Amino acid sequence: MLFHVRMDVNLPQGMSDEEALKIKQTEKEYAQRLQEQGKWRHLWRIAGQYANISIFDVTDVDELHQILSNLPLFPYMQIEVMPICRHPSSVREGDK
Repeated sequence: MLFHVRMDVNLPQGMSDEEALKIKQTEKEYAQRLQEQGKWRHLWRIAGQYANISIFDVTDVDELHQILSNLPLFPYMQIEVMPICRHPSSVREGDK
């Protein structure tokens, strides 16, 4: 199943720069592993915001929930999820 996910990050004001750098590095490693596995299919930054739009390709909503809730930045995120499917007029055969 494909899901469009928007993630907006709001780190707490009191978080130290060192702690922020550490959590961002852990997040990057986790996200890159998921991309290599094909679970996190696309990842785009929203210009001018600490936010992204992503496409996940997972078995079901439970797997997506597990992935998202394991993001190191999850406690600091507002997340919007939309299930998506291939449009019949799409010329991209690789999209499910």
